[in-house]
Amino acid sequence: MTPDQQRVIDWGHRHLSDLPWRRTRDPWAVLVSEVMAQQTQVARVVPKWASFLARWPDPASCATARLGEVVELWSGLGYPRRARHLHRAAGVIVGRHGGAVPEDHEALLALPGVGPYTASAVLAFAFEHDVGVVDTNIARVLARWHGRRLTATEARAASAAAVPDGHGWWWNQTLMQLGSTVCRPREPRCDECPAEPCCAWRSAGNPPPDPASGSALVSGRQAPFAGSDRQARGRLLAAVAGGTVSAGDVGGAAGLPSDPARAERVARSLVADGLIERDADGALRLP
Repeated sequence: MTPDQQRVIDWGHRHLSDLPWRRTRDPWAVLVSEVMAQQTQVARVVPKWASFLARWPDPASCATARLGEVVELWSGLGYPRRARHLHRAAGVIVGRHGGAVPEDHEALLALPGVGPYTASAVLAFAFEHDVGVVDTNIARVLARWHGRRLTATEARAASAAAVPDGHGWWWNQTLMQLGSTVCRPREPRCDECPAEPCCAWRSAGNPPPDPASGSALVSGRQAPFAGSDRQARGRLLAAVAGGTVSAGDVGGAAGLPSDPARAERVARSLVADGLIERDADGALRLP
């Protein structure tokens, strides 16, 4: 391990947040945490993660549940397609892998809803493989370290090359923590960063433009949630989770009482995603 790597790892040992999924190496629990945490604040994930695992502690129990049950528990996390993906992934894990989350990158990528980030995260955080993990925080750190915008291929290669042998779990968790608390999107706290001596952007005096801006895999600003179809979908799905919604109540349940055409579009999108069903009378219910 190089002195720069050691300094970063030491910082992680002092500053890593005590998140519940960081205390386990159970692959299913790690997979659930990674799917839940996509584009969702950690504070909202923690109680849902605990409730989910208490109800479905392994892929087999999740695979036998109704999708509607999983969607109902998911309420409040947003992006409910993830609930469907996780439910389907549980079925694949049971059907193809004997109920055990696979310890293979390609097999993980073949699971519904699992992309390169999630596959690498499961390998690093559940199986402790020395693989590079690139979420939006790590992508931002890497771009600044290299002092330029990176392509997705470059970011993943840089991440993999930086992992010190035998320390994949600590290294990747530390970079995530570093990106979320120190190497932040705005007003990075460079004076507190253990990687300051090896950061090209810092060494150059932090000149504009920020190399993380527009770099691959670094999240940009999302469109406002208030008033969006995402908000309407969430409202309607929550209403359906509470009981059947009649055809005449769809607009009100979606928060769009004066825009029935848009409410219908939102309902159809949820039906198309398999998250709700519509009976012959037009009423909506969970599958």
